[in-house]
Parts: sequence; structure tokens; C-alpha cells
Amino acid sequence: MALQVFTAVTGAAWESELVGALDRQDHGVTVVRRCVDVADLLAAATTGTGQAALLSAEFRRLDGTAVARLSAAGIAVVGLVEPGDSGAADRLRQLGVARVLPADAPPEEIAAALRAAVAGAPLPGHDVGDPRAALPVLGLPPEPPTRPGGRGRVVAVWGPTGAPGRTTVAVGLADEAARLDVPTLLVDGDVYGGVVAQVLGLLDESPGIVAAARQASAGTLDVAALARLAWAVTPQLRVLTGLTRADRWPELRPQGIGVVLEEARRLSALTVVDCGFSLEEDEELAFDTAAPRRNGATLTVLAAADEVLCVSGADPVSLQRTVRALAELREVLPDVAPQVVVNQLRRGPVPGDARQEIASALRRFAGQEVRAFLPADRRATDAALAGGRTLAEVAAGSPLRAGLRTLAAELAGVPATPGRRGRRAR
Repeated sequence: MALQVFTAVTGAAWESELVGALDRQDHGVTVVRRCVDVADLLAAATTGTGQAALLSAEFRRLDGTAVARLSAAGIAVVGLVEPGDSGAADRLRQLGVARVLPADAPPEEIAAALRAAVAGAPLPGHDVGDPRAALPVLGLPPEPPTRPGGRGRVVAVWGPTGAPGRTTVAVGLADEAARLDVPTLLVDGDVYGGVVAQVLGLLDESPGIVAAARQASAGTLDVAALARLAWAVTPQLRVLTGLTRADRWPELRPQGIGVVLEEARRLSALTVVDCGFSLEEDEELAFDTAAPRRNGATLTVLAAADEVLCVSGADPVSLQRTVRALAELREVLPDVAPQVVVNQLRRGPVPGDARQEIASALRRFAGQEVRAFLPADRRATDAALAGGRTLAEVAAGSPLRAGLRTLAAELAGVPATPGRRGRRAR
């Protein structure tokens, strides 16, 4: 049976000739619909009459969300670009199209790519999921790494509902890593109440993560654009601010956030993401799969991160919430292995030896060891919040700061010795 294919090409002179060539029986491909825009293509995808789509980079209103919806509908995608157009190839790659060929490729080669995409076969000479896998097909040289040392690491700072101190830990880790001379990007990815800008005394009217996600969905985000959108707080620390209003969460689509993280790995050696708390997927139960998912950004970050830190408070209520949140995380993302950081450790809420009791409770009820204990230091954190500064700027000798510096050094893989003292850019 011939492979049934949709075409989605805007005004290309070669489309008619290609469609005629693909319809020949010896190629095993039949074009069942020639779509005029994204709405037409997505409507066709829901009919069950096709198995693959052939897209051009110039197709009207094509974005990452449309490609994701095609994949959700079971439609394999192959991209076509003008011969030698590396910019168009990069755009399709950002939108999630793994297989890209030049438009003048022989029909049998395009047909073979369509069949391989439907079968889910890996690209020749590349690992499955390699975001740059399509470029050698075009005969284009791979881009040189923008930052020495290859891909950076992503650390997600997550935790249960309440106020366990996720933002305090995320900001502290990013600042301390930067002070250890590690190029660091701090991302406010909290879709419920991100406050990184306020904590650091930055203007929250700046576009930040929304603008980055918008460019990612359009296939135009690169390292230079991401650097322009992030605040340069110190020579080694950049900050991508969060939502200016919580009701703008639909602008943070999972596909766009995934691209932002990939570019962040190229920009900085360490990316620290302050995540929202919720992992619920109720949107998928109440609507169809094309509906925006408020927690999709958080789930994308957790799934993509190299390290997931679960920040817990050090009192019985926070610990109970942490146990439940860890169980929920195992259900939703079973491949993610979080590490627990107990914050606000102090005498009083837990009788006896607090460290020992908390470690024992988490081991017993959650099957988790504690990665680090961070002491409570209300005086230092209050002073930092009041001045829109970091702990290192207002309380260099704080025991909380010392704990964050040690943990930051471990995550970045560098010695926990102070580097050059970064001066705040104001």
C-alpha cells in the first residue's frame, strides 16, 4: 500500500513537479492533499487519511506548536528547503523537524525519507533525537560550538507547593556558580508566580522567557538572541526573567521551552531554572491534546534537566508535601531521578537531631537520600530581599551562603573556592 502524504509548501515553483514525481507507483508514495496553510494541514491531520507531511520552511504560519500537533496526531514530518539554505534548515530544526532535505533531492530520496520518518528509523550516522541531525543531509558543515567546552548543564530547581524556598535556592546557586567563574544563566520558569526579577531588583517589564519562547516557536531563536534577551547581572551571570503576569502562561509552550533550554546549553556552562511546583496534567483531561498545558513548561524542564533538585522545607508540613510531590513526580516522569535539598534547617520544628530525623523520614517514606541541608538564616535572606541583592552581596559570611556555594560547586564540577568577585551591572 502506498504511503499517504500531505504536502505543505507555499508558492514553490518545484511543488507541482515534485508532487507528480512522488505520485508515481514506483516510489510507493501518494500525495492525498496539498494544504494551503497550517489550519488546512492540521485539519487534514485529524482525518486519519495521511501518515506523513512534507513541509517547506516558508510554509505560512508554520511554528513549533503546529509541528508538535502533527506529531501528536501521528503524522511524521519531513522538511524541504531551497538548496544550500542553512538558515531555513536551522529554522525547521528548531521547530522540531528532524529530517530536512534540499528541494532538488531526487524523488526516490524524498520518498525514502518519508518512509523512514513514518517508521521512526534513526537518521544515518546520527543518534535519535540529535537536534542537528538533518544538516549533513543537506551537505552543510555543522556549526562550530558557540561556547568552549560543548553543551552546558541544566539544573532544575523544583519542589512542592508552599514556600520551601525554591527561588532562594535557585538564585543562590546561580550567583555562587557565577562567582566561581562558571558562565551561568538563571531562568525564571515558574508559571504560577515567578519572582526572580523582584528578588534581584531587576525590571520585570523586560520580555525575558516569554520573548525567548516566542522566538523559539517561530524558529528564530539562537544563542545571540538569547543573550540579548537575558540581563547581564555580572560578567558571569545572566538572568532570563519570568512572566510579568501569571495569566500569560499560555505563551510558554513546551516545545518553545525545550528549544530555549537547548540554546541555553550553548550559551552557558550552567543553566539554573526556577520551576513551578505543579505537575498536574488536568488540561489533557478537560480539553483535547491541542489545548495549552499550564504545567507543560515545568514538565519539559524537569524531563530535559541534567539534575533535578527537589527543595523541601525542614518542618513536618513541608516534609509531608515533599513526600507526596516526589511520589507524583515518579508517576508523571518515572525516568527523572530528583535529589532532595532540605532548606531552612533550624531547631524547633523537628524534635531531636533535625538532620538525622529528617534524613530518616525521607528515606523511610520517600526512598530518598538528602543531597544537602541548607541552614535557615532569616536575617541574611531578609536583608537580601530588602535590597534586591544576593546573599553574597549582603551577608558574605552567612552559613546559608556557604551551603549554597558548596552545592553550586558540586553541580558545576568546580572547586568550592571563591573566584573573581562579580560586580553587579546596574
